[in-house]
Amino acid sequence: MGGTRSNRRWLAPVTAIAVVAGGAVLVPVVADASPDLPDITAQQLLTNVQGAKVDGLSGVVRSSTDLGLPAIPGLVGSQALDLITGDHTARIALAAPDKARAAVLDNMAERVFTTDGKTAWAYDSRSREATKLTLPAGRAHDKDPGKELGKAYDPTAVAKQFLDAVDPSTEVTVTGTESVAGRDAYVLRLTPRTDQTTVGSVTLAVDAKEWVPLQVKVLPRAGGDPAVELGFTEVSFEVPPASTFTFTPPKGTKVNEEKLPALTDKPGRGEKPHKSEKPVKPGVPDKLGKAGDRPTVVGEGWSSVVVLKGASADTASLQPLLANARTLQGSWGSGKVLTTRMVSALFTDDGRIIVGLVPPEVLESAAAKAPR
Repeated sequence: MGGTRSNRRWLAPVTAIAVVAGGAVLVPVVADASPDLPDITAQQLLTNVQGAKVDGLSGVVRSSTDLGLPAIPGLVGSQALDLITGDHTARIALAAPDKARAAVLDNMAERVFTTDGKTAWAYDSRSREATKLTLPAGRAHDKDPGKELGKAYDPTAVAKQFLDAVDPSTEVTVTGTESVAGRDAYVLRLTPRTDQTTVGSVTLAVDAKEWVPLQVKVLPRAGGDPAVELGFTEVSFEVPPASTFTFTPPKGTKVNEEKLPALTDKPGRGEKPHKSEKPVKPGVPDKLGKAGDRPTVVGEGWSSVVVLKGASADTASLQPLLANARTLQGSWGSGKVLTTRMVSALFTDDGRIIVGLVPPEVLESAAAKAPR
């Protein structure tokens, strides 16, 4: 996975390293018997996927994430953590070019993220609170938080992060066929050609008619069940009506109103220009920094990592974990490292957090190159 055609650095919340990908722990998306489809080469399938275009879709998505993250005292029950762990079902809808909706269905509760291109809403029925975000005219669509949250539950968007970044560091093969959400699909496997990653492979179920991914699975290099699994159980490629993307808060809801500033051609005072970078792979936390701090990417391909400066992690909450974490030292300084079967995170003493789907030694190398 090397360069990318578009700026997809921050998927929330998944798919998060979206990113992006909140989901059920070890609850597989059920696939039907393998359909009989014409043979196709990996290159042909990649070409078809990259050229695919649908004006809209809607459906039900089941997702599962088991990154091996330990329980973090003080963060249990937090919305951000909940969205990248556990079992989730979501109803999603997309309409080109700027409309998206994701309704995450929890037990006796619902969280809604939606945008019509002009206004974005985030609503939590448990707290009976909603945030209304007015989007300035002309703002780039990929900056719309509502649309990004919708894409976090869209298998086609999550899969595209991997497909957009395929390069010689990735072996690409067609491994068979399967039926997903009642539709015939080819199975495309992406396998890293390096051991400098915790990812063993990524498999995509690609619709044999519309050529869009219907399901994504990320398997650990260490083996075992998928770490991330996201797929449709129902899907339609009809364009949803415009009313799908409007939102009226229920009576009694507390509404907080915000407005995004208009984009300017030049960065504001004290703000550095931010160049387009490689996408953050599903599973890397994407918004741990303070407001205004933006993550950067260090490294190439599957061994690339995300670096956050001045991160505002809750130090008190992390202390029980960091107290027992291994200490690393080098020319870059010192810090504590936490590792799971998929994610490694280095908390440096100078206030950086370096996270990736990589072994700890890759984080040390990145710490020497990352901005301080």
